[in-house]
Amino acid sequence: MHQYLLFSPEVAAARAAGKPVVALESTIISHGMPYPQNVQMAREVEQIIRDGGAVPATIAIIGGKICIGLSDEQLELLATSSDALKVSRRDLPYVLAQNRLGATTVAATMICAELAGIQVFVTGGIGGVHRGAETSFDISADLQELAQTSVAVVCAGVKSILDIGLTLEYLETHGVPVISVGQRGFPAFFTRESGFNADFQIDTAAEQAAFLQTKWALGLKGGVVVSNPVPAAEAMPKEEIDRITEQALLEADQQGISGKHVTPFLLSRIKQLTGGRSLATNIALVKNNARCGAALAVAMQSTH
Repeated sequence: MHQYLLFSPEVAAARAAGKPVVALESTIISHGMPYPQNVQMAREVEQIIRDGGAVPATIAIIGGKICIGLSDEQLELLATSSDALKVSRRDLPYVLAQNRLGATTVAATMICAELAGIQVFVTGGIGGVHRGAETSFDISADLQELAQTSVAVVCAGVKSILDIGLTLEYLETHGVPVISVGQRGFPAFFTRESGFNADFQIDTAAEQAAFLQTKWALGLKGGVVVSNPVPAAEAMPKEEIDRITEQALLEADQQGISGKHVTPFLLSRIKQLTGGRSLATNIALVKNNARCGAALAVAMQSTH
C-alpha cells in the first residue's frame, strides 16, 4: 500500500470487509468552524455516515502520514490546534516532508481519497472562481482537482461569496459534470438556489452511482460535483445572504485580505453579521450532505 497512507482501525476493517467508505475533509474542522462546534459537527457527521450504512474516513496529515480515518484525539487536535496548515495539492509534499499538522481542503482530500481507493467524498461546499478573478486570477485549486481526480464530491454547491456563473463555466470547460439532487437549480451553499442550473438532475443514489460508474468506465477521468441543496427549513433567505456577502466582501477588500485568507475571513464575518445563523445553516447542510454521500457510497458498492 502507499507508503504515506495510514488507515484507522475502523477504515482498515471496512476495506478488508468490502464495506462502503466515505471520505471527509478536515479544513472544515480546523479553518471552517469555531471550537467546540467544529469537533461536535465532525463527530455527528461521522455518525450520520455510519447510520447510513457506510464508514466515515476523515482525512488529515498527522505525523508525516496521510491519516485515512481519525481517532477522537486526532479530531480534537485538529479542532483546537492553531498550527494546523490548510493543505491543498501544492502543500501536500511540504506538510508530509516537514512532519507538520495539516488539514486537507477539497482538492487535497480528493487526492488522498483517490490514493486510498475511496470514490465518494462529502464536504460542505467546493471552492470556485472568486469574484474579480479576471484581474486577480484567484481560482480555487478544487476546480482543477475535479478536472483530473476521479472522486465524486457531494456538496451544497459553492458559496455565494464566489462568482458562481464563472465557476460553472470553468467546470464545463474541463468536462466536470455538475449534477443536482431533488431540483434542477444549482444551490449556493447557504441558499437552495443560485440562479443557475446544474447540468443534470439525478435524484436517487442508484441513478447517481450508475452515472459515476458509466463515466469512469468510459475512461473519462475526473470528478463529479453532486450538488445537494440545504434543507428548506435550514436555508437562509437569498436576499439577506447576498446583502451580507456584499458587505463582507467590501470589508475584506478594504482590509487587504487576499488569497487563501479570503474564505475563512468571509465565513467568520458572515457568521457575525447573521448572529450565528449562518453557522447553524453550515452545520445543517454538511449533515444533509453526509446522508446523501452515505447513500451514494452504499449504492456504488452494491453495483460493483
